[in-house]
Amino acid sequence: MLAVSGIICSVAIAAPTYVGTEGGDVAVSGYDAVSYFTGPGIPLKGDAKFTVKHDGAQYHFANAENATLFAADPAAFAPQFGGHCAWAMARGYLAPGDPEQYAVVDGKLYLNFNRDVKAKWDANRANFITSGHKNWKQLPADAKFGG
Repeated sequence: MLAVSGIICSVAIAAPTYVGTEGGDVAVSGYDAVSYFTGPGIPLKGDAKFTVKHDGAQYHFANAENATLFAADPAAFAPQFGGHCAWAMARGYLAPGDPEQYAVVDGKLYLNFNRDVKAKWDANRANFITSGHKNWKQLPADAKFGG
């Protein structure tokens, strides 16, 4: 069942989902998290009428089908590290993730801060992913950007 106001899903995470600085609680800057896996090769902007709540954030989707897929298994589609920059997390701190600077690696979505940071991350993805997951597990729940 999908309600326009969303579906409540909860999974414990180490730090809050990144929802940007423009106010509100929208994850992935409003991009459709499922579209990274099923879309036309570029992420699609979501629509607020297809909203699913997960980990304290609202995820918007391009259509009801994508919202339903996400609601059934958020962990399969939500960005790693709560949507924070994967390179920063590998270095042990939080930074915003840009939904247009991304990679899907082994079925997981990773966002990076900007194009330059993504290039650094791409140069050593495997090690950065390993370090990022280790750091994410150890990150204090009240962690803030930059450390």
